[in-house]
Amino acid sequence: MKTIGWYLGLSMWLSASLSHAHEVRPSYLELIQQNENSYRVMWKVPARGNDMRLGLYVKFADDVEILTEPVERFSGGSYSKRWTISHPGALVNTRIVIEGLQSTFTEVLVRIERLDGSVQVARLMPDQPSLKVEASSTVWQILKTYTGLGIKHILMGVDHLLFLVCLLFIAGSTRRIVITVTGFTLAHSVTLALSALGIVKLAIGPVEAIIALSIVFLATEIAKGQRDTLAWKYPVLVSASFGLLHGFGFAAVLNEIGLPQTELAAGLLFFNIGVEIGQLIFVLAVILVIKALARLGPDIQPAHFQNPAAYCVGAVASFWLLERSAGFLF
Repeated sequence: MKTIGWYLGLSMWLSASLSHAHEVRPSYLELIQQNENSYRVMWKVPARGNDMRLGLYVKFADDVEILTEPVERFSGGSYSKRWTISHPGALVNTRIVIEGLQSTFTEVLVRIERLDGSVQVARLMPDQPSLKVEASSTVWQILKTYTGLGIKHILMGVDHLLFLVCLLFIAGSTRRIVITVTGFTLAHSVTLALSALGIVKLAIGPVEAIIALSIVFLATEIAKGQRDTLAWKYPVLVSASFGLLHGFGFAAVLNEIGLPQTELAAGLLFFNIGVEIGQLIFVLAVILVIKALARLGPDIQPAHFQNPAAYCVGAVASFWLLERSAGFLF
């Protein structure tokens, strides 16, 4: 009973801590050029309720003119502000500063779209809270920004990481792990591209719920132990099938950020590369931990953690499934 109680307590704590696995979003600043000198500005930061928002503020150059009164609103867990500004030379060579960023652990995504269709994108961090507006963007800038976004998204996407952990338990051997993870990678890369390019569209609410269901399914398989089932015999089929849905989850973040229209393929490619780099980092880290445990002695073996891990992961994923289903059913 004590063991069951410990599992239950840990699962409840994890559920509370991780229930908003996909709510860890960056703030977002978008500027869309309207004419030779003016921009339409949209500023969005995470919020709680209808009166509490993250204390980040956009500061333009002192000679920037505000053309329209800001329109502010709280909606869907975020605070947004929209207004129009003007500056001679369309802000080129001026700096945009995010005040308050240095005292946080978050980041700000900035996207500046010009009249000619070119786009400047950047990630602002606590140690780099400003950027210089450039006349044109480069492929290197897009590579650095979107690869970084992909790496961070997968490493902060707790549900995707738990799915990968379950796959590693089921795959077992190094050869089967490589095949299984490769199947997951290829599958989510396809749907990420199809969704990001607007070829296939699915409502994100049901997709997120099914992603949680995929984790519940794998955790259940692990808890029941190795059997003559499809998941244990051919884990690559399971990883590829559910990987198609996980790709739509990745695309939801990318669609919110936006792709540079003049470098559409490059932005998509580098974001996907970032996701794969982050995924590889995580898988290698888990394998190293498992190998380290295996060397500690017969009393501390990875197999001893299989059932506790399955119960905890299954409980957390079940909570997500109920929460996400309620989000679009009610």
